[in-house]
Amino acid sequence: MIYSKVIIIGGGPAGSTCGWKLKQNGIECLILDKQEFPRTKLCAGWITPRVINDLKIDINDYPFSLAEFNKFHVHIYNKELIIKVRQYAVRRYEFDHWLLQRSGVNIYTHEVKHIKKDGDYYVIDDFYYCKYLVGAGGTFCPVYRTFFRDIHPRAKDLLVVTLEEEFPYDYFDANCHLWFLRNKLPGYSWYVPKNNGYLNVGIGGFAEKLKANNDNIKNQWQFFINELERLSLVKNHRFNAGGYVYYIRNRVDAVQKDSIYLIGDASGLATRDMGEGIGPAVKSGILAAEAISSGKPFSLGPVRKYSFSRYRTAAKLFVAYLINKRAGIE
Repeated sequence: MIYSKVIIIGGGPAGSTCGWKLKQNGIECLILDKQEFPRTKLCAGWITPRVINDLKIDINDYPFSLAEFNKFHVHIYNKELIIKVRQYAVRRYEFDHWLLQRSGVNIYTHEVKHIKKDGDYYVIDDFYYCKYLVGAGGTFCPVYRTFFRDIHPRAKDLLVVTLEEEFPYDYFDANCHLWFLRNKLPGYSWYVPKNNGYLNVGIGGFAEKLKANNDNIKNQWQFFINELERLSLVKNHRFNAGGYVYYIRNRVDAVQKDSIYLIGDASGLATRDMGEGIGPAVKSGILAAEAISSGKPFSLGPVRKYSFSRYRTAAKLFVAYLINKRAGIE
């Protein structure tokens, strides 16, 4: 059997950041992930300056594509609002692999099937065992499923379903576009051009609200790609979208049980305004590593609930204006 003081299940940004921080603190750890890296990861790939700072990244030294945006073109109904931002877009295929390598942690390709507690240790598939266990395996994390599902049930109305695709494309519009409330989608859609000729387009919406509207994400996807064609943003491309699911941030008080910790999407941390997952994943990985290193209780309270509070306010004001305008209220 292979022993490590800490075993992290999941090698995405949450897991790799936790491992990186633990190693800085002199704590032995290893990472298990069911896939070999680099691997395809569906994601718009937005990261904020806060993420850059948390990870201590010098953007001039980052060896892969990093698109910088200073504005979002936000479309609400048929109106457009330009919001100033400072935001970056990465390709997760590159970014996640780079973070994992930078962590310096030993990585094993292994799909976890069974976890049990044996005295003071946690035994994984009768082959790996550890003193501390970190669940960073995303929405379907086996650590959540085994130890937290009953004490930390997820709210069905916070489940988001998505469809998206990232592909090489000679785009003409280098701006980032977001569409809200289009075709009654209970969520938003996006167009994110990236460096080196890649484009990411996608949609995300609340599963329960779609169901209540007798709708589904596939219907919304078809509408969206037709709109991309109509707007000449993407033309003559044969789409091959993939999907994933995640949970929007709710209560996160049940994220530690004895020497087990939940981080990233395994604990349901996507921001309430933009559904951003990378920032909360990184911050939660750092907090878990600090809790393990210090022996202090683990809390995700410091992880921000919103991505851009002031921009969210601006968008709300704009929606209120449109509603009032329709009602004849100036």
